[in-house]
Amino acid sequence: MEQKKQQQQQQQLPLERRFAERFSEQLYLPTERRSGLALLVNGEPLSAGQLVEAWYDKLRQAEMQRPLVAEIRAEAQRQLVSEEPELSKTLFRMYGETGERLPYERVYFQKRRRLNSFALMSLIEPEEAPYLEALQAALWSICEERTWCLPAHLGGAEQQTPIDLFAAETGFALSEISVLLGPRLPEELHLRIREEVEKRLFQPFLTEGPYFWESAEHNWAAVCAGSIGAAALHLMDDRERLEAVLSRVLAAMDCFLDGYGEDGACAEGYSYWQYGFGFYVYFAQLLKAATDGAFDLFRSAKVQEIAMFQQKCFTGGRSIVNFSDAPSESGIFMGLSSYLHQEFPAVALPHASLRDSYTGDHCARWAPAVRNLLWWAESANATTTANATATTTTTRTTTRTTATTNSESAEGLRGSESAAALWPTESFYLENVQWLLSRYVAANGATYSFAAKGGHNAEPHNHNDVGQFVLHADGEAYLADLGSGEYTADYFGPQRYTIWCNGSQGHSVPIIGGARQREGADARAMVVQAATSAELDVLELEMQAAYGEEAGLAVLGRRFEWNKKGALPVLTIRSRYRFREEVVGGREIIERFVAWQMPEAGEAGGVVVLQGRKRLTIAFDAKQWKQVVTQRSDMDHFGRERQWYTLDFHHLEAGAADVDSEFVFRFEP
Repeated sequence: MEQKKQQQQQQQLPLERRFAERFSEQLYLPTERRSGLALLVNGEPLSAGQLVEAWYDKLRQAEMQRPLVAEIRAEAQRQLVSEEPELSKTLFRMYGETGERLPYERVYFQKRRRLNSFALMSLIEPEEAPYLEALQAALWSICEERTWCLPAHLGGAEQQTPIDLFAAETGFALSEISVLLGPRLPEELHLRIREEVEKRLFQPFLTEGPYFWESAEHNWAAVCAGSIGAAALHLMDDRERLEAVLSRVLAAMDCFLDGYGEDGACAEGYSYWQYGFGFYVYFAQLLKAATDGAFDLFRSAKVQEIAMFQQKCFTGGRSIVNFSDAPSESGIFMGLSSYLHQEFPAVALPHASLRDSYTGDHCARWAPAVRNLLWWAESANATTTANATATTTTTRTTTRTTATTNSESAEGLRGSESAAALWPTESFYLENVQWLLSRYVAANGATYSFAAKGGHNAEPHNHNDVGQFVLHADGEAYLADLGSGEYTADYFGPQRYTIWCNGSQGHSVPIIGGARQREGADARAMVVQAATSAELDVLELEMQAAYGEEAGLAVLGRRFEWNKKGALPVLTIRSRYRFREEVVGGREIIERFVAWQMPEAGEAGGVVVLQGRKRLTIAFDAKQWKQVVTQRSDMDHFGRERQWYTLDFHHLEAGAADVDSEFVFRFEP
């Protein structure tokens, strides 16, 4: 009775108090907590055996899940005939010797993929003994690894037992697999998993902390702390120790949320929303279930806004606004999306054709993999069609248009891949990060999208990209953001901004007198105007602070107008250059645009054409500007070379004190 009273008192606390404060006085932990599968899914209060049997029967019968189950089975069968890969000392040393991360990480993630595949198939098809045998071998192998951390995350002279993203994730994965498989795994393996998680995570976390990521305002806080908290909820029986872990995890989650503004935008980019906020959700759901709802980390207006970030990022199909270290395309974690839709009905449940494939996550993370299976099955059995209607909000700078997104069965999606069916017409201005995002669905079903940003050059996973923009049609990028490159030692070191995708030289922003944008929180934009409406979206910036003294700028204004009044939207970019003083010989001004397609001269003067699936024309004043096209290349996130182009417009009057420019981007019908 007293526990119930404490639970009710906690649920009545103000929503916006910090979680560590809200739950600090009296923690409500039921004496008999739910465990195993009962923690991950809703259901009747059945016995453990009944719940497992009922749930996996339901999963096997879920029409929507059949393609995903087939993908898991195919990958597990492929892995069965291959040998367990070895994380050799040679691979481990390679990062320190060359700065290369991928050789070690490819093997590391292959081992996690084997683990996931055998564990999931052991749950889906328990009668197939080879999967369980292979799972046990994979578990023993991971328990024997010299470290669960990546070499890139080790400093070499740690004062603490190192705990990085992947060590924490591995502990989460092993603990959850242990409780889900239960008596089907030998007791000595359960004991070994507990020993390793205790030695590598619990003991150092409780005795050697605090760790730097506990106060981080980015994905590390949610992934590391959330994974440790989740593992503790699965494995810890000692109430006092569990409460000590949870109190620290809650404080870290507060810091993670501090990295977001009230607009819910993830400055690190969409993929880090999927990652960092995903692990926030995985932990928060387990905590809520384990405490019968007393610890509810979803009761926050900011968390709801963060949950809605995903539906604002997509430009058409799987293409995304990929500012910062984000890929140009992404599949959707349907388990995460389904759960968020349950918590917040305003969160759109995306079209099933957009789901990420089983092997789409190159890091092979267990937590989203199993939840894509369980949570989406739960959603599919509850309803086959879900509508999410965005709230209409109008302020001085923000208008959000009402939209409805439908989720249908996988069978009904075949042959219906148009962007119009997947994402509706919507416009958003996200004030804290200074992003404007707009999708427009034309009468013929084609989708045209534009996004631009202000911000500053000290954001997490920062690119020097104040004033950057992208322009897409049906998910194809015409004016592009290169997104994330190959992660190496240099990528996160002093040479970061010499790399094309990170420095302003690889973005659609001006170069002035050879000067590029500089890094730093004071290298920022000032927003002059930001507004969205059904007919016109506007973002106007002053961005001279993003450049150093050598640029000599008094004012650099950039105004984006996305006009949606006609049959097809038109983007106009106007820039104003004002200099503090004249320079003998003048300053060279280059308006740079980045594209995947090779720019070609149009039939008329003053026009450049980008030909993709559609045709985009760029109109400019040929008396003022001369275009220069250069093919470039760099390495993408997976270590593959990619080709792209810079379209540079050189101003022809270098001695001019005041320069104004106008470029008009128009798709042809």
